[in-house]
Amino acid sequence: MSIRLRLTLLYSGLLALTLFVLGVVLVVTVSRVTLSTIESALVEEARSIVYSRPFRPDFNHEGYDSRRVAAPATYVQARGPDGAILSRTSNLGDFDLPIDNSRLTTAQNGEAWTDVVSTDNGRLFILNQPVVSRGQLAGVVQFARSLADQDESLETLRNILVVGSLLVVVVAFVVGWFLSGAALRPIQRITDTARVIGAQHDFDRRVDYHGPPDEVGRLATTFNGMLNELQGAYRQTEQALQSQRRMVADASHELRTPLTTIRGNLGLLQRKPPIGEEDQEAVMTDMVDETDRLIRLVNDLLVLARSDTGRPLRSERVAIVPLIDDACRQARLLGAERTIECEAVPAVVVVGDRDALKQVLLILLDNALKYTPAGGTITIGAAVADRVVALRIRDTGPGIAPEALPHIFERFYRSDEARSSIATRSGSGAGLGLAIAKELIEAQHGQITAESEAGKGSVFTVTLPWAQE
Repeated sequence: MSIRLRLTLLYSGLLALTLFVLGVVLVVTVSRVTLSTIESALVEEARSIVYSRPFRPDFNHEGYDSRRVAAPATYVQARGPDGAILSRTSNLGDFDLPIDNSRLTTAQNGEAWTDVVSTDNGRLFILNQPVVSRGQLAGVVQFARSLADQDESLETLRNILVVGSLLVVVVAFVVGWFLSGAALRPIQRITDTARVIGAQHDFDRRVDYHGPPDEVGRLATTFNGMLNELQGAYRQTEQALQSQRRMVADASHELRTPLTTIRGNLGLLQRKPPIGEEDQEAVMTDMVDETDRLIRLVNDLLVLARSDTGRPLRSERVAIVPLIDDACRQARLLGAERTIECEAVPAVVVVGDRDALKQVLLILLDNALKYTPAGGTITIGAAVADRVVALRIRDTGPGIAPEALPHIFERFYRSDEARSSIATRSGSGAGLGLAIAKELIEAQHGQITAESEAGKGSVFTVTLPWAQE
């Protein structure tokens, strides 16, 4: 059963129950008011007949003419203290007004009582008025009126209420059906939109809602917000999957090259007759170099894998001066043919992981040494501004092409031909160094950027939070 039908049935059921209760209350109230009116009229007649003159039970006596004593709709009957009928009005004919004889023994106090009896001609309302003389019950005068007209009116009222209530419930059901459909239409649109998104994976779709900001409106707004989140998550997942596929493909390519070289060199060592000693020495040297290359590549991949898992780095206070001094010392050992300039560094402290920061500096220095030709200059410095510490490494290499600059921090990305030619002469890498540096810096809530100008070199800047006292 749909929620639309349930709401309509619930609404119609409550309305029917309300109409039923109101109808019952109305019929009962009208019935009681009618009986009360008749009782009041009979009491007035009883007072005018019983207490206006000495009681005479013979209604045929002068002064008790039935034509004057009772109206055509009123029946009067007198009974003795033993319940025997003494006299009655002519409009009763042969009919005797009934009485409860057990009440005669309790009528000594003169208190009247009423009865409603059923006859072949309809119901009668009877007022029994005791007549007490000198403390003794002299008789009982019964006054009665027919309830046929009132019963007929009540029956007509009940029929009108039943038919009217049925019509009202039917009309309310139809109106409620359309109103609930209009109210639930946005929910149906949400359902249709969710079905289309699930079938087509189209997260650009949104629920078109232009109604008031009620519960349904908030539901549509929340659903659209959820779609925005899903769209972003879906795109991130797609990008992550594409990056993973590209990384696997690039890693396979990078691993295949040294493995192919090693396999070929092993084939040379297995040749019969064996190759000369000089060739064997060259092959062994080549195999050692390719093995070192494999080790570096695997280590780099392990570092990236750890960063992808979100493994947190240490967060500690790291002094910049000794960190820069160590980087400059190692750079001078590795780049003897290049000039290494270390600028005056302020004595500041940053928040981060010392080992990770040292690895980033070595990656950037290795990159600078790789692309700076012999006789070039590499400058290392630091500055404090806007509550951050900026570490800068500048080289005098050929620079990075503008179209390549946005991609240099991507995994396995290789720069343009000019830089690649210099890198080839100084030892090519797998294209993972800058990607590792970016991952390590961002894990420490820092940022790494690059600026370059063709023919004038490049500047890599690392910014980290300043640990003030």
